[in-house]
Amino acid sequence: MTIISRVVAPLFIAVCGLCSASAAESLATSSTAVAPAKNAIESVQSSSANGSVVVRILLKQPLEGQIGSFSVSNPARVAIDIPGTTNALGKNAQSINEGDVRSANIVQVADRTRLVINLLRPLSYETKVDGREISIVFSPATAKSAEATTTARFAEQKGGPDSHAIRDIGFRRGKEGEARVVVDMSDSNTGIDIRQQGQNLIVEFLKTSLPDNLRKSLDVTDFGTPVSSVVTTQQGNMVRMVVTPNGLWEHNAYQTDTQFVVEVKAIQEDPRKLVQGAGRTVKYAGEKLSLNFQNIDVRSVLQVISDFTNFNIITSDSVAGSLTLRLKDVPWDQALEIILQAKGLDMRKNGNVIWIAPKDELAAREKSDLESKTQIGDLEPLRTEMFQINYHSAKNIFEGVLKDKEKSIISKRGSVIMDERSNKLIITDVAARLEDVRRMITEIDIPVRQVLIEAQIVEANDNFAKSIGVRLGIGGIFNRTRGIDSSGRIIPQTSIGGNLAATGYYSGLIADRPDYTVAQNTSFAATRPEGAAANPSALSFVLWNKAATRFLDMEVTALETDGRGKVVSRPRVMTADQSEALIEQGTELAFLSATSSGATAVTWKKAMLSLRVKPQITPDGRVYLSVDVNKDQPNYERQNSMGVPIDTKHVKTSVLVENGGTVVIGGIFQQDSTNSTEKTPLLGDIPVLGNLFKQSSKLDKKTELLVFITPRIVTEQSLVR
Repeated sequence: MTIISRVVAPLFIAVCGLCSASAAESLATSSTAVAPAKNAIESVQSSSANGSVVVRILLKQPLEGQIGSFSVSNPARVAIDIPGTTNALGKNAQSINEGDVRSANIVQVADRTRLVINLLRPLSYETKVDGREISIVFSPATAKSAEATTTARFAEQKGGPDSHAIRDIGFRRGKEGEARVVVDMSDSNTGIDIRQQGQNLIVEFLKTSLPDNLRKSLDVTDFGTPVSSVVTTQQGNMVRMVVTPNGLWEHNAYQTDTQFVVEVKAIQEDPRKLVQGAGRTVKYAGEKLSLNFQNIDVRSVLQVISDFTNFNIITSDSVAGSLTLRLKDVPWDQALEIILQAKGLDMRKNGNVIWIAPKDELAAREKSDLESKTQIGDLEPLRTEMFQINYHSAKNIFEGVLKDKEKSIISKRGSVIMDERSNKLIITDVAARLEDVRRMITEIDIPVRQVLIEAQIVEANDNFAKSIGVRLGIGGIFNRTRGIDSSGRIIPQTSIGGNLAATGYYSGLIADRPDYTVAQNTSFAATRPEGAAANPSALSFVLWNKAATRFLDMEVTALETDGRGKVVSRPRVMTADQSEALIEQGTELAFLSATSSGATAVTWKKAMLSLRVKPQITPDGRVYLSVDVNKDQPNYERQNSMGVPIDTKHVKTSVLVENGGTVVIGGIFQQDSTNSTEKTPLLGDIPVLGNLFKQSSKLDKKTELLVFITPRIVTEQSLVR
């Protein structure tokens, strides 16, 4: 007996409609002969009551043993296994047509008879055994088809506008490498159909218009996601979007207000997993089935699952034993996993073929395969091939990837020769390793993208100063004199006050630079901020009589300055991805320094505006920048014997920026505020009148430094322009 006949014969192929009842019967008669069954099915009858359908099976003798049953939902069928019986009806099919029960197929294989009941839709059922009679009661209750639980449309809601529009289409790369197509719609009531068509994903926006600037094909290969292109077109009164993924993938879609997102995620094929890409929230994604068997052979259960799933199952000769199980509405991949765990088995999947064997046997087989491949590699003839490196350095590839044989893709028998002049690699190895090298070079030997970095350094100054004061004085010349000067004026022997020389001079009380005053005059000026060229406004007056021997003088001064300034520097530089660039402009200043011998040496120090940057383009199209910005300026006002001091402003940081976006990488804000008062002791403290004996000044100085960085990825189109 062949393996096929031993496995298939007892499994009643009519369960999934893969062949007709007559074919199953002929297969059964072609298998190994078994002892004739003592019991037989004499009649199959049906009736309906209270919405339920009852199918009654009458046997020749009371049933010995336990019946088995299982159900499938697509197509809707229930299979009942009756052990130790034959089919005595004289036919293999019987029409029922009661409620949702259409017909029954009766198939005899070996010592069992299987009754397959065909339904219009999935129904719940219950089996009862009473002597010679087996009753199957179908209830129109809880079963749900898989189609009813699958949503393929974001339904168009009532009450919305009759027409819709798409405002924008964007593409993003998620944190786990998934592709996200983001569609901005005019309103949230747009009807959307999404379905898979071949290898493509089709999204249709019903009753929707598409602007001309969005009717295009997006090549998104550089994002490193499963999606290679997104094509959006207008077709009649709807918009069709075709998303083209590569390899194994799964998708989901969700809508938030007016934003619709389609997410496509790559699937890593797992040989231990039956259904690839089962989703994030469920572990099992197979169609549900129900199994009810007593002491059934493991091979028979595996064949039932094979018929149900259309998978080809190969079973090792060492798979044996039987088991009893009752599963209701369980995904078929979970049911298979339960069976394998119960019997210590494991599986490997290749396409639609599943190989099942004991775990130790599979592990030993895989180990043997690996050892065989290793031995073949040691005996396989070597080939030599030259690889032209176009955009990379052959030396860098050799030293970074191929030089160390323990860590590279070159085998121990292989060798690599690097020619710097022609930028070629000459590799000798087996064919499989040469193919790996070719694939690796294709991935890394690509044109280097370039980035234009623009920096804007802004310095802003805001100065404000205010000063106001009053000086009050009294002076007099007493009657006692000590002579007459050359101009005929009396030289008093004693005088007091009068330190406002200008006022005294213009009043005729004192001569130019008199030597008889108590103290020489000092200028009375308001405090001025740095850079103020004008003197403060001043007002003075003197009360005197004609004799001018007693006088009262007062001087009032006031000053207010307000200045604002801004200095903008804009260095820009373009460099290749992951290559550091430097641009600077300025001057070099000489400084004197003493050497160890006591002599004086001249050293030079740069005072530069410089931009040093190293960009890295991320897979999602953003730019990671390492930035070093310097703005040095000589301060000649503080020059000394050693040289000119340099005012330094320095920012160094790393930042992630959107392509074409602007980010502030540094900011320094400094504010100096000063309030001062000069007054005559005691007199300046008198309320109100004290203002005649004091001077107040206020200084407020603000400086701010901001550094803006804008990176732009240079494309071929921008280079052409």
